Amino acid sequence: MKRQIWRKRVGAFSLLCVAAAISAPAQTFNSLVNFDESNGSNPFYGALVQGLDGNLYGTTSAGGAGAAPGYGSVFNLTPAGAMSQLYSFSRSDGSNALGGLILGADGNFYGTTQYGGANNDGTVFQITSSGALITLHSFDSADGANPFCSLIQGTNGSFYGTTVYGGVTGYGTIFKITSSGTLTSLYSFSSTDGANPLGALVQAPNGSFYGTTQYGGANGYGTVFKLTATGVLTTLHSFASTDGANPHAGLVVGADGNLYGTTAYGGTSSNGTVFKITPAGTLTTLHKFKGSDGANPFGALVQAANLTFYGTTSSGGSTYSGTVFSITTAGTVVTLHTFESTDGANPYAGLVQDTGGDFYGTTGFGGTYSYGTVFSLSLGLPAFVETLPAAGKKGAAIKILGTDLTGATAVTFNGISAPFTVVQPSEITARVPAGATSGKVQVVTPSGTLTSKGSFRVSK
Repeated sequence: MKRQIWRKRVGAFSLLCVAAAISAPAQTFNSLVNFDESNGSNPFYGALVQGLDGNLYGTTSAGGAGAAPGYGSVFNLTPAGAMSQLYSFSRSDGSNALGGLILGADGNFYGTTQYGGANNDGTVFQITSSGALITLHSFDSADGANPFCSLIQGTNGSFYGTTVYGGVTGYGTIFKITSSGTLTSLYSFSSTDGANPLGALVQAPNGSFYGTTQYGGANGYGTVFKLTATGVLTTLHSFASTDGANPHAGLVVGADGNLYGTTAYGGTSSNGTVFKITPAGTLTTLHKFKGSDGANPFGALVQAANLTFYGTTSSGGSTYSGTVFSITTAGTVVTLHTFESTDGANPYAGLVQDTGGDFYGTTGFGGTYSYGTVFSLSLGLPAFVETLPAAGKKGAAIKILGTDLTGATAVTFNGISAPFTVVQPSEITARVPAGATSGKVQVVTPSGTLTSKGSFRVSK
C-alpha cells in the first residue's frame, strides 16, 4: 500500500525525552531563507547541491507559485542567501520532490518527484540552471513507483536511483536512466533481500553500487546491499534494531574506503545510529543517539577534508527540533547546533559543504512561517575544489568547481600539470593529462592552493 512515509513519521518526533546537549565553539549559524508556501514549503530528504555558477540548488516537497501551486518547487540560492524560484511543479510534470537534485556532468540538474507524471507514480526530470524542465520518465508501477531519493551519476554517464514501491513484487526497485530518458529496471526487491529503499545509491571505486532499504531483510528492520553493474544484488547486512533500524539515507564512501551511514531508528531507545560498513559487509555501530544529542537521523553524512563526518538529526536535542552534529571515524559525536523552531525544525536532509568550506542545509518545518528554512553553518574549514565527474580517462575534459578561481595559474592531477581554462569564478575546465594517476587535484590561485577533498580516479 502506498503511503507518504514522511507524514507517518512526523507525529513521533515529539515523544522523545531529552537533556541539554553541549554545542561546539567557533562556529557561525545563519538562517538564510524562511519558506512561506509561495516560494515553496517543506524541503525534505534532498540535500542542496552546488551548481557550476557557485549557487546552491534544491527542491521543496510542497508549495510553489504558478497556475497550480502546492506541488513543490525547484529553487536556487546564492551563498549569501538570496533565493530565486526556478520552477513550480503542476502534477502532470511531477509533484512532491522529496529528493534533492544532482549536478550532471553536462551542467544540468537531475531529480525525481514522489508523485505526479503520466501515472501519478512519480517522475525523473532534468532542469537547467535557468529553470527549463524536461520530464524524462513517468513511472508506471511495473518499472517502479514513488522515488524519494536523489539520483547519482555513474562512471558510465547514466543516472541511477531507487523507487520506494513498484517493481515485480511492489517492494521497490533500482533503476538506471540515461540523460535522454531511456530507463532500465535493474532490480526489484522481494522483502527478504530488503524492501522500500528511500536513500540514494553510491558508486564505490570498485564500480559496484551500495545502498540501503528501509524495511525487509532477515529481521524486517532494513538492509545494506551491494549491486554490481550487471544487476546482481548481495545483501551485506540486515539490521536487528539493536544495531540500528530503518535507514532512510544512502551511504557515503569514506576516505578510508569504508562506507558510512545512518539509521533513523534502532539503537538506544530507537533514537537511531551512525554506522560504518566495509565493502565486504562487516558493520560497526559508531554511535547510538540518546535523544539529548539528537535523534532520528534521516539524512546522509558528508565527510570534510579533515576526515570528520557531518550530519543532522531530525529530532532530539534540548528543544526536540533536531540538531547538526559532527562525528569522527572513531565515533566521537559533537552537537554543533540545536534548532529552536524559530530558526528551523526537523532537518530531514543531510548537509552539503560548498567549495568555500561552509555547510548548508534545510529544515522541513519551523522558521517564521513553519514551512521550513535554509541555513548555513560556518566552522572555519578551508575552501577546496571538486571535480565533475569524480573519475575520467586521460585526455577527458573535466569540470573543476571552486570559489574565487579567477586568476588561477596552475592545475595539477596528482602532481601532473594539466591544461585548463577559467570559465567563471566558480568553474574551470581542464583535461586529464597523459601522465596522470589517481590522486588529489590542486588549483593554484592568487589567494592560495586549493585541493580536492577526495581523490580523482583516472580510469582506463
